[in-house]
Amino acid sequence: MSAGSVVFLRHGRTAYNAAGRLQGQVDIPLDEVGQWQAEHGARALATFHACSRVVASDLVRARVTAEHYARVGGHELVIDPRVRERSFGDWEGLTRPEIEEGWPEEFAQWRRGEQPAGASIETRTEVAARMLAAVDEHGADLGADDTLVIVSHGAAITIGVTALIGLDPEAWRGLNGLHNVHWSHVERSGPAATTPWRLLAHNVGAGFPLDHWNAGPDWNLEPTSV
Repeated sequence: MSAGSVVFLRHGRTAYNAAGRLQGQVDIPLDEVGQWQAEHGARALATFHACSRVVASDLVRARVTAEHYARVGGHELVIDPRVRERSFGDWEGLTRPEIEEGWPEEFAQWRRGEQPAGASIETRTEVAARMLAAVDEHGADLGADDTLVIVSHGAAITIGVTALIGLDPEAWRGLNGLHNVHWSHVERSGPAATTPWRLLAHNVGAGFPLDHWNAGPDWNLEPTSV
């Protein structure tokens, strides 16, 4: 893998995001706010990073977000299911209270940072392995001045970045998740560095106030008088 930089971009908002439902690998589309985020986020990302290749998850929310970015830069889009979201098994589509009520023991394990037994959830190690394999393959023919952009999902990105910078994804929980259409930037370290990659930026967005970003185009900048 010879690319100089990797940028991981999370998809736009969906109805599940808005309702607080765990998505996992449920193939749910962007909602209206998500489409707006994808459009504005694509233009913002393009001003920061001129990429050499765009790779997206095959799940529609990531693919459509990637299409916005690829159009801005005139890039072809490569689809790779290895960068899709972590599978959350039986919990997909549920809210946190529903998970806690239906799987109290497993939920307690989850809260302790353990792998829940009996819920068919993909391990962090498994997610890291497929994410790194995709990054290695798609960056193999790129040069030190090239940037690979991976359009993926919240959990998959935090796990992938953790593994890429040389930390154990099962043991280290130091990265918060990304907001919708926000990105992380990882750059190759110098020849004397102890780890091959370093994290330069995390959870960077288009520059909107977060409440505006989460509400979308109808957000009112001026408070309504009563």
